[in-house]
Amino acid sequence: MKEKSNKIGIFDSGVGGLSVLKQFIKYLPFESYVYLGDTARVPYGNKSAETIKRYAKECTNFLLEKDVKLVVVACHTVSSVALEEVEKISTVPVVGMIKPATKSAIISSRNKKIGVIGTRATITSGAYQNSLSQGSISTKVEVYSKDCPLFVPLVEEGFISHPATRIIAEEYLKEFRTLEIDTLILGCTHYPLLSKVFAEILPEVELIDSGEQAAIFSLRLLAENNMLNEERDEFPQIPDVEFYLTDLTLNFREIAKTFLGFEIEKLEIVKL
Repeated sequence: MKEKSNKIGIFDSGVGGLSVLKQFIKYLPFESYVYLGDTARVPYGNKSAETIKRYAKECTNFLLEKDVKLVVVACHTVSSVALEEVEKISTVPVVGMIKPATKSAIISSRNKKIGVIGTRATITSGAYQNSLSQGSISTKVEVYSKDCPLFVPLVEEGFISHPATRIIAEEYLKEFRTLEIDTLILGCTHYPLLSKVFAEILPEVELIDSGEQAAIFSLRLLAENNMLNEERDEFPQIPDVEFYLTDLTLNFREIAKTFLGFEIEKLEIVKL
């Protein structure tokens, strides 16, 4: 049995998972965290399923060695391809990106026409599409998916409000207008940073942030199992996070500040 004060572990293939960490800090500010970014081997999306599963196991074992009370798979590719492998080896509950988001989308959608955007690997896996279909047995859901590979490099270049980003987003999202979706799942950890652009292009569509829904799901899960951290009387000004990377990329700190809104002062490079 884990202690309530044990940390929550979050891992991602790179820096995108920091948007998930941000949501956890927002909804569970009284918790402490261990964040692992496998930056030496990013991206996972172009790797084979077997390689992705191996990477996922190694990241999970690293977090388990830190004695975390919850493992959060912030990587959509791992959530799509290897979540079951993580669940098999984990001694603590595991939360992925897909089920919380699809459950929220089904509840939110009025006309049951739901769009999903993500990386090529995530969309090709069909994980979101299958989860939406399985999660709405009583009601037929029309699912429309679109891979949007250029959004990730645009975010990592800091082109959040750049005219080029707007042009590319218009091109990617134009078909959703004619399809009359009323809900859109942001199926990549980078995409929430472009929410303002998406909302301008699809003003009548509700955007579902997978990281936010995972945080809300985790809050409920820990509360139901009486595992919320009760030792803190007040929220810290600086979130309590241990940062670990497998490689320190040149612009990591800059990107991290864009995602989190605060600077990372200390981080450690590790081998998996």
